[in-house]
Amino acid sequence: MSRAERLLDLIQLLRRHRRPVTGETLAAELGVSLRTLYRDIATLQAQGARIDGAPGLGYLLHEGFVLPPLMFSSDEVEALVLGSRWVADRGDTRLAAAARDALAKIAAVLPGPLRAELDASALLVGPGAPIAAGDAEVAAIRGAIRGERTARIVYRDGDGRDTERVVWPIALGFFDRARVMVAWCELRGALRHFRTDRIAALEVLDARAPRRRQVLLREWRAQQGLPEPDGRC
Repeated sequence: MSRAERLLDLIQLLRRHRRPVTGETLAAELGVSLRTLYRDIATLQAQGARIDGAPGLGYLLHEGFVLPPLMFSSDEVEALVLGSRWVADRGDTRLAAAARDALAKIAAVLPGPLRAELDASALLVGPGAPIAAGDAEVAAIRGAIRGERTARIVYRDGDGRDTERVVWPIALGFFDRARVMVAWCELRGALRHFRTDRIAALEVLDARAPRRRQVLLREWRAQQGLPEPDGRC
């Protein structure tokens, strides 16, 4: 591995950690000595990277530092292609278009050999069952999640009964055959799951959710027995 590649990998490692990470951990992941790691960190700091920390305390990279060349490994290119193709095929209309646009922007700045690998990627998304209607609702839900807004919905249960509810959307799950909104339901006073194809009507309200989305997400993960994300992905 060249030093330039190692510096890129070090930046990526630091970006994946939201909390200070020890030099020993970074050196082990990179497969280098602590002495080499300290030199590499000093090099990045000299190039303008805002890396706080010191030996024995851990290191944290602040946002805003971008290395000039956009470089990916072959595996990263294939991951980008496969993920973008899945979203383009299974996401709502706006999200699908965004996936195609993002891949085109990445391709435009990749070096020639990597751009050729992207164009020739043989990783394909297999056919799935058609997703039920609700395209407009999905786009609106994503907007409500980003803005931490409440929403009024008319929800139809499995027996065809409609109920009107005010919910606080916090997450959206994309499955092969359905899309599911996770939200706090004021009617039930609890976190609930709502299939988007059963949302008969949806209106995003101006009111902000009374509780922060990240707090509710932590509660939902705890209920589902899911671990907290470590910042890697």
